[in-house]
Amino acid sequence: MKIAVIGAGGVGGYFGGKLAQAGNDVTFVARGATLEAMRKNGLTVKSVDGDFFIPEVQVTDNVSEIGEVELVVLGVKSWQVREAAEQIQSICGAGTAVLPLQNGVLSTEELNGVLTNNRGSSTALNGGSAAQNELTNGHGTGAAGDGYSAALCGLCRIFSKADMPGVITHFGVNPTIELGEPSNEKSERVLKIQKVFDDAGVNCKVPDDIIAAIWQKFTFICTSGLLVVSNSTYGPLREIPETRKMMIELMTEVNNVAIAKGVTPMPNVVEKTMAIIDKCPYDSNCSLTRDVLAGRPSEIEYQNGTVVRLGEELGVDVPVNRFVYSSILPMEIRARSRS
Repeated sequence: MKIAVIGAGGVGGYFGGKLAQAGNDVTFVARGATLEAMRKNGLTVKSVDGDFFIPEVQVTDNVSEIGEVELVVLGVKSWQVREAAEQIQSICGAGTAVLPLQNGVLSTEELNGVLTNNRGSSTALNGGSAAQNELTNGHGTGAAGDGYSAALCGLCRIFSKADMPGVITHFGVNPTIELGEPSNEKSERVLKIQKVFDDAGVNCKVPDDIIAAIWQKFTFICTSGLLVVSNSTYGPLREIPETRKMMIELMTEVNNVAIAKGVTPMPNVVEKTMAIIDKCPYDSNCSLTRDVLAGRPSEIEYQNGTVVRLGEELGVDVPVNRFVYSSILPMEIRARSRS
């Protein structure tokens, strides 16, 4: 399969590397030191599941030179999605699928807000739930293409980071991708992409309800802000009764927002998410935590900030998420003023 991977950090570097290792025609889009390092030294992945090295990778900073692809894997930060959508229009044909792997619940909507215009007129999803239609902002089908929106719904589960340009470390969690059409139809393209990942040795699932799966991941990822305000990793956070209680309250708020928004949540989603946290490596944290503590811009607006805004719109009280968001906001403003 011809694939473009936008971003070569912890997510794009790992999953793109697995796809390239399996023999797919993969081109990475990177910038600056990462671009130069990958051109010179290839891609190195250090993984708890076994290291691998790709000595020669296709990498560019000019998206348009890639040509039309079958799949775009989007591994950029959440705030970069709109810019990325503009850039990838030149490589997206009527049958191209775009797979967002960002943290948060807005990427598919933002992508289709740009990309559907490239595929013909759009209408609301047929057969999708009200929440699913709202997620895609009404951009459900592209009449000029295969009848589907350009962007799929997607998420990934992995603890990974770029230790240095062109060197990725996977340090926890069985790497998994979940994807689906916003309508939850088991379409031919979804099943084809699933097989491509499976053949590359990546656990890939097509859940019955991808929207619920995204919100379950969102419930988990919103706890990363608590790691910042407590200056902790998941081990102490889950062991101390007071901070464990805060995590449960925070996740309950996210679930309440999802229900108010019309999403059908997974049964016992808070308990199941807490069980996942209990199995996380003791010293693990999340990308938002690392970004904030390093003084870099973060995805706080797309995580706890989104919970706060949706809570206000839907009349749902979210005091723990508001505390986390408000506590991190001064650091976020300072980091963005420097970037």
